Amino acid sequence: MPNPWLYRLLPFLNWFPMSPRAVRGDLIAGLSVAMVLIPQGMAYAALAGLPVVYGLYASAVPVIVATLWGSSRFLHTGPTAMLSLLSAAAVAPFAVLGTERFIEISVMLALLVGLLRLGLGVFRMNVIMNFVSQPVIVGFTNAAALIIGLSLLNTFLNVPRTSSGSFLVDLWHVVEQIGQAHPLTLLIGLGALAILVVGQKINKRIPWVLVVVVLGTLLSAAIGFERKAETRLDAIDAPEVIRTLEAWDQGNRRLTEIAAQLTELNAQLDTLRHRGDFDAQLEARLLELQHTQKELRKDVNELRAESHAIRLSPVPGTGSGETTRWRLAQEGDSFYRPEAIRQGQLILSGGGKVVGEVPRGLPSFSVPHFDLELMLALLPAALVMALIGFMEATSISRALAAQTREKIDGNQELIGQGLANIAGSFFQSYTVSGSFSRSAVAFRSGAQSGLFAIVSALTAMLAMLFLTPYLYHLPQAVLAAIVMSAVFGLIDFRSLFKAWQVNRADAVAGALTFAVTLYAAPDLAGGVIVGVLAATFLFLVGTVKPRSEIQGLRQDGVLAGAITHDLAPISDRFVVLRFDASLVFMNVAHFEEAVLDALSRFPRAEALLVLGDSINRLDASGAEKLRALTADLKKTGVTLMFSGLKRPVRRAFERAGLVEVLGEDNLLSSKYQAICVLKERYAGEVPVQASQEAEPGRNGPV
Repeated sequence: MPNPWLYRLLPFLNWFPMSPRAVRGDLIAGLSVAMVLIPQGMAYAALAGLPVVYGLYASAVPVIVATLWGSSRFLHTGPTAMLSLLSAAAVAPFAVLGTERFIEISVMLALLVGLLRLGLGVFRMNVIMNFVSQPVIVGFTNAAALIIGLSLLNTFLNVPRTSSGSFLVDLWHVVEQIGQAHPLTLLIGLGALAILVVGQKINKRIPWVLVVVVLGTLLSAAIGFERKAETRLDAIDAPEVIRTLEAWDQGNRRLTEIAAQLTELNAQLDTLRHRGDFDAQLEARLLELQHTQKELRKDVNELRAESHAIRLSPVPGTGSGETTRWRLAQEGDSFYRPEAIRQGQLILSGGGKVVGEVPRGLPSFSVPHFDLELMLALLPAALVMALIGFMEATSISRALAAQTREKIDGNQELIGQGLANIAGSFFQSYTVSGSFSRSAVAFRSGAQSGLFAIVSALTAMLAMLFLTPYLYHLPQAVLAAIVMSAVFGLIDFRSLFKAWQVNRADAVAGALTFAVTLYAAPDLAGGVIVGVLAATFLFLVGTVKPRSEIQGLRQDGVLAGAITHDLAPISDRFVVLRFDASLVFMNVAHFEEAVLDALSRFPRAEALLVLGDSINRLDASGAEKLRALTADLKKTGVTLMFSGLKRPVRRAFERAGLVEVLGEDNLLSSKYQAICVLKERYAGEVPVQASQEAEPGRNGPV
C-alpha cells in the first residue's frame, strides 16, 4: 500500500505509472508551451526592469521545481506579467532600473516571496485568501492589467518614459510625446498586436507568440530596424544642443555618485545598528541624500525627454576618413535622436529599439544577496506578491480542475510555488508564479502530467545555449505587444457590474480597489490593502446591522415579510420577528433595537416570537443580552419566544442557562408549531392592523 506521507513529500510520484501515450502527450504539450514560454519570458523580464535573459533564467529551474512539488498537473509556473510589474514597482525605490543593484534586489525579492509562500503552505494558511473577496480581486486585476498594458505605451511609440513615482504622471508625459513617435516602431508593434489578437480567434493551437517573434526578428534584420551611431559632444555644431546634453550627462553622473554614496552610507549605518549605536548626523545625511536623489531624478527625466526631442543629422561631406560632424536636422533630412549619454559619449538612434545582445549559457548557481534591513523594507510588497501570485495560481488550477475533476490542494500549491521561487533565486531568477496562458496551452495540447512543464523548461535551456545570438534583432515593440495581448484579456468590468446587481457593498469595494490601485501605481500593494479593508468594513457594517422584519401570513399559510409582501400582521396580541444574523457581540444591540421597535408598533402585544432558523451562533455577549432583555420584557408583561433553533445554538442556550430564563415551553421546534401555540394562547384573535403611530416594518440592510 503506498505511503501517504511519501506521496505528500514527493507529490510528483502521483504521475506514475505513465503510459507511452501520456508521455507522448506531455512531450507535445511541453514543446508547444516552450514556443510561448521563451518569448513571453523575455517580454516579462523587460516589464520587470531586467535584461531579457533573466526571463529565460526564470523559465528554467523554477518551472521544474514548481511542477515537481505543486498539486496541479496542468499549472505552468514561470514569469508572469502581473508579478513582473509588481517586482519592478517593489524594487524601483531601492535601485536604478536595469543596474546590477536592481538585478540583485529583484533576485533577493524572489527569495523573500518564496519563503513567504512556503511558510503559508507549510502552516496550511491558504484560507487567508478567503479574506479577499472576488470583486476586490477583479478590481485589482482590471487596474493592474491597464497599468501593465499602458506602461508599455512608450515602447510602442519609442519615446522615453519618466520615473516620477506616479504611473498616471508618467503616462501623461508619454502621451505628450506622441508627436515624436517613431512610425516604424509603432507600425511593427501594432502589427504584432493585431496578429496575436486575430490569430487567437482564428486558431488557438498555433503558437502566435512565436510567430510574431520570428516575423519581427526577420523583418528587423532585413530592413536594418536598429540604426545606431556614436559621437562626442564636441562633434555637434549646435551650442544649445551641447548645453542640454551636457546637463543630462552631468545629471546622470551625479545620480551615479549619489547612488554610490547611499550604498556606502547604508553600510555604515547597518554596522552601527548591529552594534546598537546611533549616529544622528549620518541619519540626517541619509535623508538629505535621498531627497537630493529624488529631486535630481526629476530633473534628469525632464532633460532626457528634452534631449529626445532633438533631431540631429550628419553634416554632408564628413564621415569619410574623418570624424562625422552633426547638425540640427532640416526639413527632409534623415535624422537621429539622442538615446543615451555616458561620460561625454553620445549614443544616437535613427531607428527602433531591439533586444540586442543576449548572453549565451545557462544560469550559474549563485547565493542571493541577503540584506535583512532591505528585506524588512520589501516585506509588505513581498507579502502582496505572494498572495497575488497564489491567487493567480489557484484560480488557474481550479479552472482547469473543473474540466478534469482533478483534486487541487491549495497548501501544496503554495509549497510548490514557494520552493520554485527559493530555488530559482539561487539560479538568478526573479519572482515567478502560475501563468494562465501557458497553462491553457498545455491543457489544449493534451498534457497528461507535470512532465510537460519539465519539457518546456529543458527546451528553454536549449534556447539559452544555442539560440540567443539569433534574438539580437528582435524589436522591443514585439515584446510589448506580447505583454499587452496577454494582460488586456484580463480586463473584465462586466463582473463588477454583476457584483453591483448582487451586492452593492461588494461592488463598491471592487471599484475602490480599482481606483486606488490605478492612482497609487506603481505601488500596487496599496490597492489590495484598501480593497480588503473596505470589503471587511462593509461586511462588518452588514453584520452589525443585519436585516430584520416583522412577519405576516400569506393566504397559503406561509410566513413572509409584512412590508415586502404587503401582508397584514398575524395578531395584535403577539408579534413574529425574523432576525437574519447570529446573536454575537457585534449585533446584539441591533437585535435589542429590532425587538423593541417591533413591540412599539404593537402596544397590545403580550408575546414576541423570534424565528431562530437564521441564527447560527450565540456568544457570551448575546447570551447576556438575551438574559437582560427577557427580564425587562417580563416586567412589561411580554414573553420572549424562539422557534426553530439549530442544535448547536440550542446547546449554547442550554449552557448559558437561557432555557430556564426563557422557559422550556417558549423554545419551540418549528415556526409553524410556534404559530399554533401562540394562536391557542391568544384564541379568538383575528389579524388587525398595527397602531396608527407606525406600520409593521423592518430594519433593512445598510
